[in-house]
Amino acid sequence: MLKMGARTVLAVLTGAGLWIMLFQSPAEAAKPPKELRLYVFDCGTIHAKNADSFSLKKEEVASTEMSVPCFLIAHPKGTLLWDAGLIPDRAAPSGASARTPDKPLLPQLAAVGYQPADIKYLVLSHFHGDHVANANLFAGSTWLVRKVERDLMFSSDQLPRTNPADYKSLKESKTILIDKDDYDVFSDGSVVIKFTPGHTPGHQALFLKLKKTGPIVLSGDLYHHPEERSLNRLPVNEFDDKQTAASRAAMEIFLKKSGARLWIQHDIIGNAKLKKAPDFYE
Repeated sequence: MLKMGARTVLAVLTGAGLWIMLFQSPAEAAKPPKELRLYVFDCGTIHAKNADSFSLKKEEVASTEMSVPCFLIAHPKGTLLWDAGLIPDRAAPSGASARTPDKPLLPQLAAVGYQPADIKYLVLSHFHGDHVANANLFAGSTWLVRKVERDLMFSSDQLPRTNPADYKSLKESKTILIDKDDYDVFSDGSVVIKFTPGHTPGHQALFLKLKKTGPIVLSGDLYHHPEERSLNRLPVNEFDDKQTAASRAAMEIFLKKSGARLWIQHDIIGNAKLKKAPDFYE
């Protein structure tokens, strides 16, 4: 670890290379913005060879690969991290894996002036492994979660595609159990967690009302590929496919009513067009 002026550089040597992590000092920490901001981080890529799991033929999708973004929402009243990535920062990047990290999360967070202790709320769209890899780093935040999801996360009846070790520290976190379909995080309508069960029992999407960009919805895994939406296809292994269908139908009504755009988080082509941190949407 080296000091460079007001900054700290942490070089981490792993079996697959060298990560350089740049952390800002407290004096450089980001101040609360005057308006809502959204930062998009690169948190990994899933190198899928087909889209069979989503009831789609390879020739029906623009790409079988899937992006895994994380999002930081900076509000005048506090910060919220939405989803926590595919590969834990502590793990060595794997060049030949079907799942690879694009960048570690913490240095991306630090580059915009934040550290885990600065994150007021942690919200996971759901607890599959490609959304929770760095959740333990934010155990000091207040966790916003549905009771039905939390109960399953810490039960002995684990779902496929989960890795309890990546979120075990959340068990002791300060927790707010959401009991409303729509949860207005900052009580001003700008950041609203929407209940969209089916993919998991407590799956959630996030509505953001950005002043310049306009309203958007972060999908979680309500959809994975845009072709699921355009061709009306359901994934094969949903926790409850009837709930998923109902959640999608309700979301389409909401999108039309609100004028919000749907950002499908795993849409690798759509995600590539988004501006990434340290740039931001507002």
